[in-house]
Amino acid sequence: MKVQKERRFALLMAARNSDYVKKVYGGYFNVFVEALAGEGEKWDLFRVVDGEFPHMDDLHNYEGFVISGSPHDANGDEYWILELCYLLKTLFTMQKKVLGICFGHQVLCRALGGKVGKAYSGWDIGIRKVRFTEDFSVNWSFDLAEIPPTLSIIECHQDEVYEVPVGAQVLAYSDKTEVEMFTFGDNILGIQGHPEYTKDILDNLIDRLVWNNSIEKGFAEEAKLKLKKAEADRKYWERICKSFLKGRWIAQSQTYF
Repeated sequence: MKVQKERRFALLMAARNSDYVKKVYGGYFNVFVEALAGEGEKWDLFRVVDGEFPHMDDLHNYEGFVISGSPHDANGDEYWILELCYLLKTLFTMQKKVLGICFGHQVLCRALGGKVGKAYSGWDIGIRKVRFTEDFSVNWSFDLAEIPPTLSIIECHQDEVYEVPVGAQVLAYSDKTEVEMFTFGDNILGIQGHPEYTKDILDNLIDRLVWNNSIEKGFAEEAKLKLKKAEADRKYWERICKSFLKGRWIAQSQTYF
């Protein structure tokens, strides 16, 4: 009987655990694994924010990589951010699957030649409807059930992608952010929102943003009120992410440099 090889994935953690997420979920790693992992898979954690990176000789052992969100600036020149950009360029050259979430979406864009900066319209916090472009619905195929033309997703960011890398495609947008999702070939996917977040994680994060004076109390209260009235389409987003990472996402037409 042939033994199936264990599938390995890596989470590149660009943020440190909050006390709340650590207490309730055991850390962000568990949040991602719960949302994205499947049977017969091994997920490894690399705390890139603390300078912990996979060894270059081990990259070929992984089928896919996920870059988490972060409070840090994707345009920053901290050593770990520059090292992360180098790693992402290497993974792109190796044609490894790479999924970037929020900060991960932004730093992935930067590493591959796009432009990132502060959002022109300020913070986006809450649940926002995202609309897919024709490139998503026409040029890509999935082994998934039909995906609705709009999906709601949890957002928490003050930076955004200005321009995707040359050769990349914008797959989704919203009334606040022009690049909610982009792809490059069939091995790069960036999502500005948080498919992995639950409403309670965002609720706690809003409190922390008020506490450290990142947002005003009135803005936070309004965001929390809207959060109570809306729901994110988490299951659809999880299916999209899993389909991409597990190799069932195939570009019908591709543009390269």
